[in-house]
Parts: sequence; C-alpha cells; structure tokens
Amino acid sequence: VWAGLPIHRNDRNRSCPLSYFLELAELPGVAVYSLQKQPRATGLGEVTPGMPVYNLSDQIGDWADTAAAICQLDLVLTVDTGVAHLAGALGRPVWVLLPHVGVDWRWMDGREDSPWYPSMRLFRQDAPGDWPGVFATVSAELQTLLGSYSKIKSSPF
Repeated sequence: VWAGLPIHRNDRNRSCPLSYFLELAELPGVAVYSLQKQPRATGLGEVTPGMPVYNLSDQIGDWADTAAAICQLDLVLTVDTGVAHLAGALGRPVWVLLPHVGVDWRWMDGREDSPWYPSMRLFRQDAPGDWPGVFATVSAELQTLLGSYSKIKSSPF
C-alpha cells in the first residue's frame, strides 16, 4: 500500500509514489500484490505489461477480505495505513515505510521494530521526502530475505 487516505492531515508526507513499489517488482522472485483501495489504485495503470504486479482492489470489499489477502502473502510492504496495523495484528510479516515528518506517535522515535506488533519492521526516512533512501534500504533487505528463501528451497531437507 503506497498511499493512505487523501484527506489525512499528514497524507502528503506518509504516502509515496507507486513507482518505488513497481521498482521492487523488478527484483527476481518478487511479485507485487496491491492491497491499495480506490481511488488510489488507479495508479496501477502505470504498470508495464508482463510485470509481476497484481491489483487486488476489485477483490477487496472490507477488512475481512484484506485480512484474507494478507494471510496469503509472504510479506506486506506499506506506508502508515490501517493495512500496517491489520498485518501486524494478524502476526504477518510487515514492513512499514515511514516519513521523516509527522510520524504517528505509535511508531515512536528511533526504533526499527514495534512493541505492539512483533512481526513488524519500521523503515524511516532520514530526511523529509527521502523515499529513495527508504526504498534503497528496503530493496537491499528484500534481496537478503530472498537469498535466505533460496537457501531454504535448495536445502535437501
């Protein structure tokens, strides 16, 4: 989820361009499933045909549908939205991408984890608007995670 509710007072800081998520879909072994709801899901028109990006917005009618989708994913990447809290409450792996400005008190300062959700990691901007830095870190961490998955899959056990 790359964007929160447009009327939220901090939406311009906490939402990020979809293009950063689409770049992650270029990593080998990564498929992006969008849990983004309308009207923000319309940005998925930017997707190049053949990219492993799947829009689930038409299949999500309520929080139960969102929870069911989350439970099928290996990892949820989201900005500060209700989806972050839902994934955390479900105990699913979730990485939350946070702005430098206007961070909600629940995410505290200077932490990469959440005391509320043990399955959650927090990735913070180092400076206002620094989504490129956040996504560089996320990309590196994702590649490390994918490497550990490939070791598990290649194990004879």
